[in-house]
Amino acid sequence: MSDNPPIEYDFPDIRRWEKGDAPYVHVRDSGKPGPTVMVASLTHGNEVSGAIVVDALLKRDLRPKTGTLIFSFNNHEAYHRFDRDNPFKSRMVEEDFNRTWGRLDQPATTVETRRAQEVRPFVERADYLLDLHSMHDDCVPLMLCGPLDRGAELARRLGAPADIVRDRGHAAGMRMRDYGAFGDPASDRTALLIETGQHWRASSVTVAKDVTHRFLAETGIVDPADLPADWRQPAPPAQRVVQVTHAIATKRGNFMPARRFMGQEVIAKAGTVLGHDDGEPVTTPYDDCVLVMPAVTRPLRAGVTIVRLGRLT
Repeated sequence: MSDNPPIEYDFPDIRRWEKGDAPYVHVRDSGKPGPTVMVASLTHGNEVSGAIVVDALLKRDLRPKTGTLIFSFNNHEAYHRFDRDNPFKSRMVEEDFNRTWGRLDQPATTVETRRAQEVRPFVERADYLLDLHSMHDDCVPLMLCGPLDRGAELARRLGAPADIVRDRGHAAGMRMRDYGAFGDPASDRTALLIETGQHWRASSVTVAKDVTHRFLAETGIVDPADLPADWRQPAPPAQRVVQVTHAIATKRGNFMPARRFMGQEVIAKAGTVLGHDDGEPVTTPYDDCVLVMPAVTRPLRAGVTIVRLGRLT
């Protein structure tokens, strides 16, 4: 019997969208002044909830009332290699597409760097970007808004999900969310990255639809009446913002957790032992420490982040 999580929904056939303004990229221009808004999916090939959203909006032939709307299926090659018997492998082909964005001035030598160069002109056009992701482990949805105030402010205006995470990026390489003007404090361009939940849960699709509906309505790019009414879900009673302060990585892949931790769990006391890495204790550095996306079930290797630690702000 497989240890992989069950897949609770059908995958879309995206090959119909291969031919566009670039392969698997579609631009809808209203011909009227307004923002350029981009909704990106499949930044990782096994994170399918976003592909369901983009596929549905393209089938709907959604058009902007002002400005320009861009849809993309980013790592389509990894998606087309999806194997239900080994579903985590199709996250990428040769390297993580979402760690290449700090190296786009270098020769493109992998599937993912070549694809990033194809997608780059569209990302550079965008005033607003929503990058639709999901998670390896079961966890509550998270909006990763970046380090800048404008990202957190946009996430609050959307009103969902409940948890907003401010972080400074990824040590392994620049994300698309932080590329170019999106990471420039002097710019107004804003990108959000939503983690909708565990990759193949039906609830992940529900979250992706809800947040995309909220995002497109907030940017004003489309008439909300043109969006599927049943995508919008009730807003959480409140949102909270977590500032990531530490990213804890395993030295050699030998981290042993003290117990099973849940995402967004708040650990009351500083010095609480989270586990041991090569026999050395890993502890919380302050009271009321939030555990952001702990590695619960995934296999570990040297240098992998096992948990991010954050403060409530």
